[in-house]
Amino acid sequence: MRNTRLDIRLLSGGGGAEISGIDVAQDLDDETIGEIRDALNEHCVVFFHDQELDVARHKAFARRFGEIFIHPNYVGMGDDPEIVMVRREPGDTGYVGEDWHADTTMCAEPPMGAILYGIDVPPYSGDTMFANQYLAYETLSDGMKKMLAGLRAVHSDILVAGPQAGKNKGRSTKHRDGADWRETRNTHPVVRTNPETGRKMLFVNKSYTVGFEGMTEAESRPLLDFLFEHGNRPEFTFRYRWQKGSIAFWDNRSTKHIALGDTGPFRRLMRRIQISGDRPV
Repeated sequence: MRNTRLDIRLLSGGGGAEISGIDVAQDLDDETIGEIRDALNEHCVVFFHDQELDVARHKAFARRFGEIFIHPNYVGMGDDPEIVMVRREPGDTGYVGEDWHADTTMCAEPPMGAILYGIDVPPYSGDTMFANQYLAYETLSDGMKKMLAGLRAVHSDILVAGPQAGKNKGRSTKHRDGADWRETRNTHPVVRTNPETGRKMLFVNKSYTVGFEGMTEAESRPLLDFLFEHGNRPEFTFRYRWQKGSIAFWDNRSTKHIALGDTGPFRRLMRRIQISGDRPV
């Protein structure tokens, strides 16, 4: 990472960094944007506190890092296709992000990142956990790395969207599940390379990865289960406690994340914008 003017505090050995002294609602110069991108590449997730971010400024900040990604399973579910309001109300029995995942990996070009803004945050609970997939790959044995080289995984939204998934029942944030819904399915390398740094990462997740190319489900399952669990090892993870006005900006290539379902009697409302990515290689 280049020398930086940013005030960065590391959160754990597994990743994550807080950046202080920046108002992301302002028109930041190119050097500052470049330093934020460098921090994202190095630490997987960067956090900002005490931000006042309306929809227009949220979009403007996201566009400094790429085009806004339109989530296919939320099109038509709100007034603005560029944003997803992630809402959990008291009494909800389900919620978005309830298992370890990277976002929308069934797409041919999954989003590079996401910027999540805390609007209505519980006084406690509702944290998000992240897992560093650089470390997940780098701690594999040489034999496992050799076996995974060249292996491709099948990613699908069949488990998380559409009428057969049954995910809308009991939760306030709804996805498309009408008769016009169609599965999205693509294959990606199991070991992906960050195009900006050349660093390799594990790129499978329980919500979207359903098998390996050229293998049956039964043949795929044992290795998938190992990789899912390995990628969530405690030493790769870090936990973020939200505050109103907080921002989490994660690299969707190098991290998995999970929302914790312990909000109980509290409302939790977040605004998310995703940033377009490229085809994994």
